[in-house]
Amino acid sequence: MKIVLADDHRLMREGLRALLEKDGLTVVGEAVNGREAIALARSLRPDVVLMDISMPELNGIDATRALTAELPQIRVIALSMNSDRRYVRAMFEAGAAGYLLKSAASGELVRAVRAVAQGQKYVSPAIADVIIEGWVGQPHAQPTVPADRTLTSREREVLQLLAEGCSSKEIASRLDIALPTVETHRRQITAKTGLRSIAELTKFAIREGLTTLGN
Repeated sequence: MKIVLADDHRLMREGLRALLEKDGLTVVGEAVNGREAIALARSLRPDVVLMDISMPELNGIDATRALTAELPQIRVIALSMNSDRRYVRAMFEAGAAGYLLKSAASGELVRAVRAVAQGQKYVSPAIADVIIEGWVGQPHAQPTVPADRTLTSREREVLQLLAEGCSSKEIASRLDIALPTVETHRRQITAKTGLRSIAELTKFAIREGLTTLGN
């Protein structure tokens, strides 16, 4: 079984690698952000990607959405310190097959990897109640944000980079798009969120789990 680790903390990656390899599993690559995780998945075709939710440049939620859309055969397990039901829901809606708290014991990590590799879903027992409370009994719940107000994947990328201090020129370079296109995305983000200042947009990005700032 081939595994890719995506986490911006080197010590976390080293710890995960040691635990997995001790159990005979193979780590074939390591990424420090969501963009690298997608690139490694394309080139290495792992069975499982362990995806940190909060990473710079491209967060784990949007990286998972892009990865599972392009490579649905690859199973993604979310890694997070956060048991907030918003993040759990967002990762599963993005296509993740599992959600694991970073505080989980080593045995749980291996069980999760083996379970999703076999086509099963896995959720840390510690957050099972959070999922039940948040989802059960709400089959007709409506989205909290109207469909025409939600940000596109590209707008979310631009917002994350804005929140992380990048200028429009830097964003254009990183995303390989024209500067006027970045400005168009910025206007759309402002129109949809009703937020104008970088401080307000940064708070919004943190609340939506798009950036590691403030964590």
